[in-house]
This record gives sequence, structure tokens and C-alpha cells, in this order.
Amino acid sequence: MEYISRETILNHMSADLENVMIRFDIDHVGIYEEEGEGENYYIGYTVKKDGKVYMINMPFIKNDKNELAVAEQTWTIQGENGKERKGFKTLDEVFESINHRTH
Repeated sequence: MEYISRETILNHMSADLENVMIRFDIDHVGIYEEEGEGENYYIGYTVKKDGKVYMINMPFIKNDKNELAVAEQTWTIQGENGKERKGFKTLDEVFESINHRTH
């Protein structure tokens, strides 16, 4: 398991925000992060599309140096209603699912 700094992950994602917004035709996108219980940590995007807000995240594991490693290479979508849909392998799959639900 390869650990890298949280800042490196966030910088990479921040640099890609405009591309994500254009590529997936999103109204707004920002970085989402949440510290879970124990060593669990979640990083992803908060997106607004067609008036609905979604949190899209990937699970990470945090070590004692506060570095992160991908726990599982899958994305989870959480809607405004709190319902979660898990198991998306790519952002393409994530936004295909979101687009299907908004149209």
C-alpha cells in the first residue's frame, strides 16, 4: 500500500476541477473530504448537477504520519437524501449514473 500526503492528493484533484466540470457538464464542483472513524478517510468531489447536490468519494486509509493510501479503488455517490450508491470503478461510471438519474 502506497501512502502519500493528503496535500498531494488535494492538489492533484484541485488542478483537475475545471476539467471535471467541463467533461461531465456539472454546474459546480468542489473538493469533498471527511475523516471517518479510526484510520478511515474519504476524499472526493461535491458536485451540483441539474439542481441536485452529490458527494462523490473514494475511501482512503490514514497512517500515523497523516499520509493516505487508497483503501479501495471504487467511488461512492451520496445524494442529498443520504442514500449511497457504491462500487463505481471510474468517474465516467459515476457521472453516467448521475446523468441517468437526473434525466
